[in-house]
Amino acid sequence: MTRMKQLGELLVESSRYFGAAVLALGLDAGSLWFLTSYCGWNYLLAATTTFVGGGVLLYALSVSFVFNHRRTTKRTVELPSFVALGLAGLAVNLIVIRFGVEAVRLSLMHAKLAAAVCSFGVNFALRRVLLFSPAAETQRT
Repeated sequence: MTRMKQLGELLVESSRYFGAAVLALGLDAGSLWFLTSYCGWNYLLAATTTFVGGGVLLYALSVSFVFNHRRTTKRTVELPSFVALGLAGLAVNLIVIRFGVEAVRLSLMHAKLAAAVCSFGVNFALRRVLLFSPAAETQRT
């Protein structure tokens, strides 16, 4: 694959991932708002729960719409790997939300928006490189 074709594919996939991430963020943030405002949940517990829900939606969109390549089609390997990589994003999410709410005194939803921006790049890069890229070609000797 030529460099230009690789770059074009990266741009298309990153655009698709952004769209899918916006949908997942809508689910995540909407659920976060509901659980904290109407159910009285602690904001960090709610943020963890809703991040996972958004992650499931993002996984479904990633395998059906976003990425052109998959390292494996075994869901028993791919889904747990996707979730495990999402833990890096979850850590970023929780750190930024807690810092935003407690140190900077942002509203929960503003802190969530900052966290989403911070975790987006981490999750896209890890998932694309480790799960949704063509396997390296073996070299023949």
